[in-house]
Amino acid sequence: MFIQSDEELEKKGARITTREIQQQPELWKQTFDIYKSKEKEINNFLDKIYSECGKIRVIFTGAGTSAYVGNTVMPYLSKNGDRSRYRFEAIDTTKIVSTPECYLEENTPTLLVSFARSGNSPESVATVEIAKKMVKNLYQIAITCAPDGNLAQDLKNDPKGLVVLMPIKSLDQGFAMTGSFSCMSLATLLIFDTISDYSKSKIIESICSMGSSVLNSESLIQNLVNTNFNRIAYIGSGALGGLAEEARLKILELTAGQVAALFDTSMGLRHGPKSFLDNKTIVFGFVSNNAYTRQYDLDILNEIRDDKIVPLIMGIGQKKLGQDFEGEFFEIKNDNLLPDAYLALPDIMFAQTIALMTSIKVNNKPDTPSPTGTVNRVVKGVIIHEYKNKRL
Repeated sequence: MFIQSDEELEKKGARITTREIQQQPELWKQTFDIYKSKEKEINNFLDKIYSECGKIRVIFTGAGTSAYVGNTVMPYLSKNGDRSRYRFEAIDTTKIVSTPECYLEENTPTLLVSFARSGNSPESVATVEIAKKMVKNLYQIAITCAPDGNLAQDLKNDPKGLVVLMPIKSLDQGFAMTGSFSCMSLATLLIFDTISDYSKSKIIESICSMGSSVLNSESLIQNLVNTNFNRIAYIGSGALGGLAEEARLKILELTAGQVAALFDTSMGLRHGPKSFLDNKTIVFGFVSNNAYTRQYDLDILNEIRDDKIVPLIMGIGQKKLGQDFEGEFFEIKNDNLLPDAYLALPDIMFAQTIALMTSIKVNNKPDTPSPTGTVNRVVKGVIIHEYKNKRL
């Protein structure tokens, strides 16, 4: 796919999505440059919040893929962010809008970090409006790809708000979010991770190299897609467990549901969801670089392999800890082991490529995968009901 011409891809309805997956390593470099250019402004904004409130609740929020940004980065930041200043949570806008009193706390100073490709999803806009009504001391950061979107525009002149715009090409024009997801994830890690700027710079070099190696493994990935399957399962732990949810969504979106998909944690799969696996299911496990967690990831992969039911079971990640899956493994090579939340970025490129190729395999068009038009690039048909703050 990645070496085909635009003309060849256009015939398959895949040019936009293919190029948007392909450009991500370059977008990650641009995201780091954006972060460095705004680092002082971001830190001043966060310092001001701390001086006014002390420790603050941070809610990562979005809908669909944007929600999965929070689910991916939150486990890592809960350990590696500044816990003297922040309590990190990830809560979907769809949950907040429908049941705000279950999630928003009136008297708790809160920093709402909204993720959005377009910034125009009804739930994202409504979450902000409800939070303004319910939370007495509300601050906001919008991490978005669209400078003209509602989220960015709403915070333009708000002293309690900050907009962090992603690279312009991360505003995916295809149906599925690809570069928007990975850039917003990376930006959030850069903002809240406590590791040194030097380490962040080295990590950027590593993930860009690793992302390029995924692109260069196109023929291997195509061979995996050639397996006879109509179901797919992604599993992982911690940040990579959150990532599994996004990987699952990509296959559903780009095949328009022609391939059934499941996600779960490595430990959770046994508790019922393992029933999903059959002789036409392929399973991919995102393997953690944390030595303790990795044991659980490998245990379930070995168990599924020994069950001898599925036609393909494969681990995804780096192989440097001396604890490896005894079956097939897609290794994303790098001299340094990455923290899982950063490893998630080249990992998701693998899953995006699987989804892209599978879409072609089932005769769908990745750029416009919903033939009925009932699922849209920016969600439609949502009725936002007025919130009157009545306790039932």
